[in-house]
Amino acid sequence: MTEATPLPPASREFEPKLVSLLREGYSLADLRADALAGLTVAIVALPLSMAIAIASGVGPERGLYTAIVGGFLVSALGGSRFQIGGPAGAFIVLVAACVTQIGVDGMIVATLLAGVMLGIAGVLRLGAYIRFIPYPVTVAFTAGIGLIIFLSQIHDLFGLTVPGVEPVAALPRISALWAARNSFSPVALGVGAATIAMIVGLQVWRPKWPSLLIAVAGMTALAEGLGLPVQTVEQRFGALPHMLPMPGLPDFSLDLVWQALPFAFSFALLGAITALLSAAVADSLSSRRHRSSAELVAQGVASVAVALVGGVPPTGAVARAVTNFRSGSRGPVSGMFHAVYVLIALMLAAPVMGLVPLPVFAGLLTVVA
Repeated sequence: MTEATPLPPASREFEPKLVSLLREGYSLADLRADALAGLTVAIVALPLSMAIAIASGVGPERGLYTAIVGGFLVSALGGSRFQIGGPAGAFIVLVAACVTQIGVDGMIVATLLAGVMLGIAGVLRLGAYIRFIPYPVTVAFTAGIGLIIFLSQIHDLFGLTVPGVEPVAALPRISALWAARNSFSPVALGVGAATIAMIVGLQVWRPKWPSLLIAVAGMTALAEGLGLPVQTVEQRFGALPHMLPMPGLPDFSLDLVWQALPFAFSFALLGAITALLSAAVADSLSSRRHRSSAELVAQGVASVAVALVGGVPPTGAVARAVTNFRSGSRGPVSGMFHAVYVLIALMLAAPVMGLVPLPVFAGLLTVVA
């Protein structure tokens, strides 16, 4: 029997990096390294996923669903060795606008349609064209997102009570926040400011420590121990579930699909840009090369799967991919571990996560912004 001829790189354009990793050989030592790296990433992703979902105008559990389902599938099927999938801050503005205009069901439909668009883009090999977007456009877009994320956190950071639905657009939101200035809570601001100081301080003095989780856990314990009058996740959103929901779709009409299409296109475009940018950053650290077509197909599959459990749009996250690589990841298995760890946390620690004060998450997202 003759030895099989290795496939040329072009023919592996749609092959997941997980398959490549297993073909190269995967040892028990690699598994241990990936298990540890996945735990490190999960520690970062857990509070961040909840905070991003809350800022997007939906319940925190939807961010966790996205990290679990989207994170697992992006790593298992994707074309980047160190990519980590989940909810991303870049989507906060779009998701919040979508939920405000067409509701949570509309957001789920838009996420599903975006997944189909991403899958088609991957099959058509359109990922290579993303790199032609001018760098100043990407920087300006990201800076604008950062500003809007901060504006979205002012009401929780300062403990304001805004009557009705808070506007999504920047200028009306600033006006609404100013009108609610008399409801300012010094305690909420103190908790949020202390969270910011703790995160920034740990990042400077102990950069290897999980600053986000330490700050969230520490300030939650302090607020609970002192009985501080701040609103918690459970008080606003109710008790967190202990398990993923059964897959399914909301009842939707042709009219809702039509309304969701513009948001779906925006989700798909932003998801492709963010995911491939994250993969490129991981490439620069690891001296490897991602497969853009496989990555877009994986993002598409993940988006469809996340929609079926009611999550928010998933994508690759630069900060978590960098954390994954620097934590000693050997490849996609660490991202799959990260998703499993978040699921375990949901199953075992949901009541504790419901005690987190909302100003703590506002402080966390202020640092992200």
